[in-house]
Amino acid sequence: MSSLLHQIVLRQAEQTPLAQALGHRDQWFDYRGVSRQIRAVAAGLQKLGLMQHDRVAIYLPKTFAAVFSFFGATAAGGVMVPVNPALKAAQVEHILKDCNVRVLITNKARLHQLDEVIGQCHDLRHIIVVDSEPESVANISGVMGWASFLQPFANWQPVPSIDADMAAILYTSGSTGKPKGVVLSHRNMVTGAHSVAEYLGNTPQDRLLCVLPFSFDYGFSQLTTAFLSGASCYLLEYLLPGDVIKAVDKQRITGLALVPPLWVQIAEQPWPEGAGDSLRYFTNTGGAMPTAILSVLRQRFRHARPFMMYGLTEAFRSCFLPPEQVDRRPGSIGKAIPNAEIMVINEQGEPCGPHEPGELVHRGALVSMGYWNDPQRTAERFRPAPCAIAEIPNKELAVWSGDVVRKDDDGYLYFIGRRDDMIKTSGYRVSPSEVEEVVYSSGLVAEVAAIGVPHDRLGQAIVLVVSSDNSTIDDAALVRHCQQCLPAYMVPLQVRQQPALCRNPNGKIDRKLLLDQHRNLFQPQETPHG
Repeated sequence: MSSLLHQIVLRQAEQTPLAQALGHRDQWFDYRGVSRQIRAVAAGLQKLGLMQHDRVAIYLPKTFAAVFSFFGATAAGGVMVPVNPALKAAQVEHILKDCNVRVLITNKARLHQLDEVIGQCHDLRHIIVVDSEPESVANISGVMGWASFLQPFANWQPVPSIDADMAAILYTSGSTGKPKGVVLSHRNMVTGAHSVAEYLGNTPQDRLLCVLPFSFDYGFSQLTTAFLSGASCYLLEYLLPGDVIKAVDKQRITGLALVPPLWVQIAEQPWPEGAGDSLRYFTNTGGAMPTAILSVLRQRFRHARPFMMYGLTEAFRSCFLPPEQVDRRPGSIGKAIPNAEIMVINEQGEPCGPHEPGELVHRGALVSMGYWNDPQRTAERFRPAPCAIAEIPNKELAVWSGDVVRKDDDGYLYFIGRRDDMIKTSGYRVSPSEVEEVVYSSGLVAEVAAIGVPHDRLGQAIVLVVSSDNSTIDDAALVRHCQQCLPAYMVPLQVRQQPALCRNPNGKIDRKLLLDQHRNLFQPQETPHG
């Protein structure tokens, strides 16, 4: 059994070396070719002097080089840090500095975007440019092209590691401040692959389409579940929903994983006759699937089984609803995935009864190692499991999700809401304070609150409620500033001006009241009867 992340691929290459593994555009690698490329990356990192547990950031779109670099980093004994290619310079700088990245693997265009910040990343020693010859960058001397970086795959020296070692740091928004790095062990990621592949029934005949970002835990899971099963993955950087449809048809995709906003767009597109017939299953995560959209998809994908999922980066996946329960339990997020226990706990720390709201608490092998270099937030979210045995001194830690759920009489779970102010939009968790910080930097507002307003396509839309000392604010200029500083999914959809922001008795901005005031902003308006 594979215990380390990269061993999933390397051992599959020993078993089925000539089977298709990874495709992009019109090119395919078999498992032997993928294995050799991963080992060539690992050997290259080792020649650079990468030490065990050093962080390697990969800031690339979905390409062969990105995949080889993820697994090559762990094979070299390092820790991979997938960086969402949609992020702007400020967010990338934060990640590179926060986890002391030693090696950055990127392309020429994205490196150019980092010109003004890369010199501030003092721990960065080497930059690998996958599509260009070396260039002089800031004050960093170790810049090289991909060809000169790669070393003969036979030069790779396996590093003694165990499954409890760090494998990855995935950055996710927190309720306050900058994104925080969730530290995942090899055990977390390999166990997650086994668990998901088990209930999806993945086989070597499956062909998975990689649409979601690899910086998103379930996006990366498409690789691990496929490689574990000996299946194949096709990498897609889509521009339009139609690109997904074409890829499903042309590549005869059997498994498709998306988030609700993209499912909404997919459902609205015309599909050629028979284009979705190859799908064996489709999955949803990152928010609730609208019932009407699910109905359309089930009619369109005649042979596909729908899997509704729930998860959080801190524990990968938590639960799923079996396809045979979809009609019986609409809106349910299901029960625990294999090798996990999900509890619903009230404010007194006691298990909730049926239909009683409580916090979702996850225990098991998928619970991550905490937040990188952030003991305070780690202690808040990772706490002793409610079922901990008093006689065992070292208490097992569980993830306290911050999500309020309830369970029915049969133990199936239903999502109710968040305990904090996090905004869930387009499948991403967004910190209100991170958006607000950028808005304040514009100098255009006196006070701002970013709130998540219900939206039928996005889940929640980001709305700015602003005041400017009774002067008029240029909404368009404010949005342009956000577009320059934030990735597209964090840019506010609308700006609402008012003389002052309402406050609670403690003097803090009353976000709940603001949300109540704007809750119906994007809801269809009823036409008055004449």
